[in-house]
Amino acid sequence: MSGVSLSLVQQQRQIMTMVPQLRQSLELLQKPILELQQVLKAEMATNPVIEEIVYPNEIPMSTVLPNPEVKHTTDEGLDFDPKVDAILQQDDEWRDYFLQGMENAPSNSDEEERRQFFYDSIPQQVSLQEHLTQQLTLVTLSEEDMGLAHLMIGYINDDGYFEGSLPDLMMVTGRPERDLLNILKLLQSFDPVGVGARNLQECLLLQLNEVEDSPWEDEARLLIEKYLERLAAHDEKFLCKVLAIEPHELKQLTSFIQTFNPRPGRDFEPTSVQQYVVPEVFIVRKQGKYVVQLDNKLLPHIRISKHYREMLGNPAVSAKDKSYIRERIRSAAFFINSKYQRQETIRKISQVIVDTQTPFFDKGVSALRPLTMSEVATKVSMHETTVSRTVSGKYIQTPRGLFELKYFFMAGLKTTDGGSVSNKSIQDQIKQLVEAEDSSEPLSDQAIEAKLKEKGMTVARRTIAKYRGILKIAPSHQRRRT
Repeated sequence: MSGVSLSLVQQQRQIMTMVPQLRQSLELLQKPILELQQVLKAEMATNPVIEEIVYPNEIPMSTVLPNPEVKHTTDEGLDFDPKVDAILQQDDEWRDYFLQGMENAPSNSDEEERRQFFYDSIPQQVSLQEHLTQQLTLVTLSEEDMGLAHLMIGYINDDGYFEGSLPDLMMVTGRPERDLLNILKLLQSFDPVGVGARNLQECLLLQLNEVEDSPWEDEARLLIEKYLERLAAHDEKFLCKVLAIEPHELKQLTSFIQTFNPRPGRDFEPTSVQQYVVPEVFIVRKQGKYVVQLDNKLLPHIRISKHYREMLGNPAVSAKDKSYIRERIRSAAFFINSKYQRQETIRKISQVIVDTQTPFFDKGVSALRPLTMSEVATKVSMHETTVSRTVSGKYIQTPRGLFELKYFFMAGLKTTDGGSVSNKSIQDQIKQLVEAEDSSEPLSDQAIEAKLKEKGMTVARRTIAKYRGILKIAPSHQRRRT
């Protein structure tokens, strides 16, 4: 299929037909622990067949955590295979298709320097516009459509809403309205769900479209499309009448709608307030080796209700009700297995990181080794994008302190002895040289270059200047003290 150019409609179909279960498993994988707690609570609130295990210590782990090597059986007629590796593989193949040819570009010293500069220039917090622009690399557009997509992303505000005027854009770009709407529809398929909406109603409907098998889907759609103002006014009597539901059902419907995010772009809003960070990965030393452990107590232990499973075999339960229960069980089974698969994926990737960076935990920053997501992906037999999702927003408690898993990924430079050294190690070397310098004769970048070369590290002067900027170290003439 290489070399074949997809039309915009085909691309949209490719994106929108990703199985909902796949998208759900990927969303669970990339959620930080605090967000995942909220997702689990919301799922328990909307799926009646899911119940929390109150005393998990009394439950054998074999009944809670499925063995990924064993094909599990469930109630007869479920037709459900809970192994999520195949689901992740579908995502890998899908992304491989869109990224084909991008990873095989020829490499040379100039290209390595540009790549190094890119790695070191990545901001700690990605803006919403940057996040959307990154997703454009996953689709194939003509040069004109790509330019139009970039232009329209610029009209998406920090809340995630599209504020552009289609008539004005038609006049400026000379493109017909259908082209603008096609591009907008593509942007609305991007993460976060609901982005690119032109009003609150459209934002909520975009999120509702991603919900699978909710018992309130029809009522929620009608309420959002026609009666949002009545909902805001708390006109419960009117809403119960037009929706033909009881007051307690309206309360459940309202709770369901409140799980949607009316400002999907706010998660990318820059803030100077320090975020509350909870580590979910921990390092312990066993028999001289660092071993990764996850604190599973941070998440509720959930299972499929025995009551609803028994209802499938009850002749008094109607076929319609059994069909509904079976669908909810199927959904719950996948959700529960996705949760456990997330934990196992984090554990595997974290262990590879820890194994690679063991010298850092013993000696500090100077011992950090170059490590790429591609290397880790190869070792755990996953796709690089899966590794990227896994490490984002996840924190590990180590003997050296608390770090985001992304901290341990960095490019490196070749040393004269044929080895390699990480850019963080080089930055640490520069910091140590400056701290030890004679303040009356501070080291110039050329002098630092020479001293690093003596240690077997060939670093360009412009790279040293760039690292000084990252470390907030002033130039030598500003550091001179007489």
